[in-house]
Amino acid sequence: MRASIVIRTLNEAEHLDALCQMIARQCTEELEIEIVLIDSGSTDGTLEIARSHNARITTISKAEFSFGRSLNRGCAFSTGDILVFISGHCVPVGEDWLKSLCQPLINGKAAYSYGRQIGDDDSNFSERRIFAKYFPDSPAIPQEGFFCNNANSALLRDVWNDHRFDEDLTGLEDMELAKRLVAAGQRIAYVAQAAVFHHHRESWAQIRRRFEREALALRTIMPEVQLSWTDVVRCVIASTLGDWRAARRNGIRSTSAMDMLRYRWNQYLGSLKGNQEHRVLSRKAKERFFYPQTSDKAEQDEWLKPVRRTSPNES
Repeated sequence: MRASIVIRTLNEAEHLDALCQMIARQCTEELEIEIVLIDSGSTDGTLEIARSHNARITTISKAEFSFGRSLNRGCAFSTGDILVFISGHCVPVGEDWLKSLCQPLINGKAAYSYGRQIGDDDSNFSERRIFAKYFPDSPAIPQEGFFCNNANSALLRDVWNDHRFDEDLTGLEDMELAKRLVAAGQRIAYVAQAAVFHHHRESWAQIRRRFEREALALRTIMPEVQLSWTDVVRCVIASTLGDWRAARRNGIRSTSAMDMLRYRWNQYLGSLKGNQEHRVLSRKAKERFFYPQTSDKAEQDEWLKPVRRTSPNES
């Protein structure tokens, strides 16, 4: 059985070499591996790094690019029985990442799986709390619902042949596909053991635009979801206060109090901009999709414990 690791790239030289080195170190047993890049115009050495790791490379123009279209192109270009998706700025935590991520698909327990994401020491503390909310340390195989994230996921090729990614969405192509799969009787698995470090280096404007495009996509996936200015103010205040309390309790100094506030402001302002044409939604649904709560276990700060990263150069 072969796993094709499909990586969407645009100027990902900073972390791509470490990602490819960790891919080479995976304990895969019966799995063959190929690396496939779908690149949309990198100019920083990304392609040279990919070639040095014997990656197969295909391209998509910026004019054609959408998240779903680029993945469909990468999948069509690949040859694997399992399609593995990982962001070019994510790096697996350990050598069992690939095996753990693919196992529910191999065992027939799911058609689509996704793994844990962890911020690094330089990540904004507010974003680390978001990772803790959506990517806890407890697996769910299969899970309830259709949340999924293609920064770290795997999909059966036979399933992709019948259910391609939506090429018109501005984001959340993973959730949209997962929703269709669940409706068709397929199962989604969350594999906490398949963890990656997710390195985000974004300006405030980039953060705002990311949440805006995801909210735009959510309008198609869940047209009943809506945010108002009142929700934004309440969310910014509640989430920022929660960040400050957690940071103080855990002695966090890597992110200033002002940067936590700025992150949350741009998060919810972007969400509002992408979502503002919706009709009113119940408060319960708003809390599920927009509010900053984490699980009780996450609030006990287990997610703040350091995760030992295996260096690509470590023997």
